[in-house]
Amino acid sequence: MKAIIINPIELLTSLLVIPSISKSEQEKSDFLVNFLKQHDCDVQRHKNNLFCFAKSYDENKPTLMLNSHMDTVRPSDSWTFPPYQPTLLDGRIIGLGANDAHASLVSLITVFLMLKDTEQSYNLLLAISAEEEISGVNGMESLLTVLPKIDFAIVGEPTQMNLAVAEKGLMVLDCVAKGQSGHAAREEGVNAIYKAIRDIEWFKNYQFEKESDLLGAVKMSVTMIQAGKQHNVVPDACAFTVDIRVNECYSNQQVFDIVKQYVEADVTPRSFRLNSSAIDLNHVFVKRFLSIKPTIFGSATLSDQTFMQFPSVKIGVGDSARSHTADEYIFISEIEEGIGLYKQLIDGLTLR
Repeated sequence: MKAIIINPIELLTSLLVIPSISKSEQEKSDFLVNFLKQHDCDVQRHKNNLFCFAKSYDENKPTLMLNSHMDTVRPSDSWTFPPYQPTLLDGRIIGLGANDAHASLVSLITVFLMLKDTEQSYNLLLAISAEEEISGVNGMESLLTVLPKIDFAIVGEPTQMNLAVAEKGLMVLDCVAKGQSGHAAREEGVNAIYKAIRDIEWFKNYQFEKESDLLGAVKMSVTMIQAGKQHNVVPDACAFTVDIRVNECYSNQQVFDIVKQYVEADVTPRSFRLNSSAIDLNHVFVKRFLSIKPTIFGSATLSDQTFMQFPSVKIGVGDSARSHTADEYIFISEIEEGIGLYKQLIDGLTLR
């Protein structure tokens, strides 16, 4: 059979010119459907998500999923290069999504096409997700409902091709401290701001008992606060928002239950969906990686891993520090390295 030849840099620049802000990925999804069909892939679409298997699916084999996302954040006003016109400069490609996570995406697509006609001990699945940047319900969470059983996943996010073996979860709490309104000139009312301060101090200072060797402590940050309507009225309500990054020692529900024990304000979680994850360090893929590079870590940032109730790791091209920044870029050499390492890690891998 004729070998598949793909130019990942050409594919990357073709993708970068197509806007794909979360929930608006249809045009990019259309492009990728056509691209994969042109490369003899039986690509399936679920909403704006795409997936396809290498060769024929064998239910007696385990399934390995390669995943990255096609959506991006909105470009900030600080961009000095046109975000949708890829710019090649000093070995870098500058463009919105170049680093997060289109470089990982094109690298995984390349490796999938390189291996799709090669017999493996597993089913190889390529899954391209939408709405990752907002953890949207129509992204990976929805896609998993139409996929068969998955035994292991590689999630392509910028990690400098180091291996994230754990990832913090996220829970956002909306809190309302309640008081009683009164005239600010007299000793009237109960100031809700002062009641909120006590709870905010607790969020600032509380230390959870279980710390992770990989992810450290659970981190709670009060990030928004709102109270009062005019200067001479004691406010009867003070609303504040708490961002909580949860290590793998706790579920989001467990953290919420602890918060409720100590906080006086009314506390409402936006969801319990985005839990932390971790993989057994004795997993065959982790061992294979460590035989090549001794660089595993725990990631503070969230990805589609949060929806995967099966072993998964995060490893990808680029640097997380560049994500969501103006003039985001990727080095061409990073893509070349990523393709080589991805292939080395999965070609011939035995999951059972």
